[in-house]
Amino acid sequence: MGTHRRASAFTLIELLVVIAIIAILIGLLLPAVQKVREAAARTTCINNLKQHGLGLHNYHDANGVLPMGYSQYTSAAPYEGAWSWMAFILPYIEQGNVWNMAKTFATGGGTNWYAWYNPACAVQQKMFTCPSDSRGPQQFTADPGIKAQSLTGYLGNAGTTSTSMDGVLFYNSKIKLVGITDGTSNTLLVGERPPNSNLEFGWYFAAYGYDGRGTGDCVMSSNDLAIADYFITNYSASPNLPCNGTNAQKIGLQPGNPNVGCDAAHYWSFHTGGSLFLMGDGSCRFVRYSSNSVIPAMSTRAGGEVANTD
Repeated sequence: MGTHRRASAFTLIELLVVIAIIAILIGLLLPAVQKVREAAARTTCINNLKQHGLGLHNYHDANGVLPMGYSQYTSAAPYEGAWSWMAFILPYIEQGNVWNMAKTFATGGGTNWYAWYNPACAVQQKMFTCPSDSRGPQQFTADPGIKAQSLTGYLGNAGTTSTSMDGVLFYNSKIKLVGITDGTSNTLLVGERPPNSNLEFGWYFAAYGYDGRGTGDCVMSSNDLAIADYFITNYSASPNLPCNGTNAQKIGLQPGNPNVGCDAAHYWSFHTGGSLFLMGDGSCRFVRYSSNSVIPAMSTRAGGEVANTD
């Protein structure tokens, strides 16, 4: 007669031990995966900034000056007012088709000639979005009277204040590289500031800013309490969270949150510990939040300051 053998099986305790080991392994692996993912996102962000740098330098080679950070709003042909530096470098970053579309509209006449009606405003481009921003490329669509406005997380260095004109990319600027006497490797060209929660600031093509000079929209100042006061006063209600600091704590380079309205007033990023900047020589530098005190010196092109980051 054959013998019967009892089938072997896990006991409850053995099963719990296996589950615990798997949980521990996942816990150990997850931070490593997150670090790899962040490193990849930072590398892509660096590549984006370097593409901007190539576009800006190629524009300079072709025109003898860097593009205007923000062009003066105008109601006269060819209707290229309120355009950002990103709009002007489109032909130099392999976006000639978008540039031709924009120029055709601007010179076409008609009644809807305002910059915010330009079809180029709606073109979304990954190059203008940091991959660390989990929201991805975004558009402002709350106003049906204008085109959808695609957004960017990269803003030009306007200088210390909205009106100081001591930066590189500001209102009606036409700066030559030789005019950056502080040294192109020491001077900020472009920095990060993700779009705010209601997507009203960070329009890549046709900007306006809080002041009509593009500030907080396509360019950023580094040491101006006025921009912090504006966002604290006007963007502390829903859908924005209330401001969590004073105006002096909301300028320069500070940690930020897209849902905190006053964080639209300063440079920040989704990268851990600081933000990436494009320098005047086309290189990229990661600047930690602890170096906020030197950001104003790095934002002037001819201030004669010495600025060292940690």
